[in-house]
Amino acid sequence: MNTTRLRALLPDLARRQPVTVVGAAVIDVIADAYALPWRGCDIELKQQGVNVGGCALNIAVALKRLGIEASNALPLGQGVWSDIIRHRMAKEGLHSLIDNAEGDNGWCLALVEPDGERTFMSFSGVENQWNADWLAQLTIPPDSWIYFSGYQLASPCGELLVSWLEGLERVTPFIDFGPRIGDIPDPLMTRIMACHPLVSLNRQEADIAAERFGFSHEPNAFGAAWLAAFASPVIVRHDKDGAWYFSQQSSGCVPAFATTVVDTIGAGDSHAGGMLAGLASGWALADAVLLGNAVASWVVGHRGGDCAPTREALLLAHKNV
Repeated sequence: MNTTRLRALLPDLARRQPVTVVGAAVIDVIADAYALPWRGCDIELKQQGVNVGGCALNIAVALKRLGIEASNALPLGQGVWSDIIRHRMAKEGLHSLIDNAEGDNGWCLALVEPDGERTFMSFSGVENQWNADWLAQLTIPPDSWIYFSGYQLASPCGELLVSWLEGLERVTPFIDFGPRIGDIPDPLMTRIMACHPLVSLNRQEADIAAERFGFSHEPNAFGAAWLAAFASPVIVRHDKDGAWYFSQQSSGCVPAFATTVVDTIGAGDSHAGGMLAGLASGWALADAVLLGNAVASWVVGHRGGDCAPTREALLLAHKNV
């Protein structure tokens, strides 16, 4: 049923609302680890590769490969890492509205355990040095979707980004807080939620939110409490168990697509990219979640973070299912 619906929807994937992606482009050094290191240990890693990533860049690539053009505000610096990122973006036909900033871009060490789970250790660069001059370069049309990551919102520039968002009219933020949902101060979180964003959380992040706000951990009760508290839609991704969605208009659970998990790097970003592509195409929330599930299932079945599918790859993957 999911596959039939997906194949019917994909030909109608075409941008009907503007999309702006605000966030980070960084370098991901990805390595296999038989176990996470403990204090004082010395473990041998097997390097998978060096990928250009970052939540916002992963979103930008996913949108581009699905045929959705977006405005990308991903600060690029002038160092070695920045040059690698700039070259990689050019190969995808992408450019950033914020370029040649002073300093270099950040990087991240991603450790992948045998079951596919990943752990990140990050080093910040220009991507977390937002300022008023950069923001003044961005023109956001009415009725836009704007993507934000929790990494930027929880950084020292988070206050500036939220103030900028508050000054925009007729826009809808799409926020993937990630593991930083517990790091954003209460006053700033209140202001963020007052902008009525669509929020996407994975299972662990939803548990953090439940503890923080005093909600139930059970998905339906969590969704009802979220809507009552914030009057904003929320997605709760439960991996192989599908993704729950809750809005004032509808709620439900969209089953996951069966796949063999190779590693989970980029799974959340790819889900957000798929959802944004559907939402920008004017799709209903449930259909956007369905596309997010399809894109994420494709990504976790391929090794490394640089593996967002094209629309044709999705159609081929579900051709005979």
